[in-house]
Amino acid sequence: MLNYNEIKERKYIILNNEPFEVVDSQVSRQQQRKPVNKTKLKSLISGRVIEYTFQSSDTAEEADMSRKNISYIYRKGPEFYFHPEGNPRDRFALTEEVVGNAFNFIKEKDTIEAIVFTNDEGEEKIIGLKLPIRVELEVVEAPPSIKGNTATGGDKLVTLSTGYKITVPLFINTGDVIALNTETGSYTERVSKA
Repeated sequence: MLNYNEIKERKYIILNNEPFEVVDSQVSRQQQRKPVNKTKLKSLISGRVIEYTFQSSDTAEEADMSRKNISYIYRKGPEFYFHPEGNPRDRFALTEEVVGNAFNFIKEKDTIEAIVFTNDEGEEKIIGLKLPIRVELEVVEAPPSIKGNTATGGDKLVTLSTGYKITVPLFINTGDVIALNTETGSYTERVSKA
């Protein structure tokens, strides 16, 4: 159990039988009152952010969170199929809500970290995916650059090997491999030229 003042950023807690990540916390004390911890909590299941104030007498149960490596196989409609790393026979599906925007950055056979929540009964449930901050993807479709169009350092929309469309500088062409920031979903640099 965590005391009210131990509920800090990057901690995982259980509130109303749901796991939350502490995004922000501020312990404060107003005149002649007991101290409180004003927090912002992000639900690890729905993704919604709530504000919650813990009184000095409150405690919170720390969530049992773990990580494991899983490999991406393919997508079929709204479901994404994975298997535990090294065990391709044990396939399972994750929904779009769990995968989130990660499908823009993962290719078949990629191995990524899954965030696993274990409830009081010992049941494990994958509630999200943890991507590396930087990924490299190939450009599969890019309109040609028009000569004389580079004076202002323009941009163009290209399609990546995952199907994700992104705005990049004009010098990027089909076959180039580019680096992306998965947190912002933006182009960072060209890794190799086609």
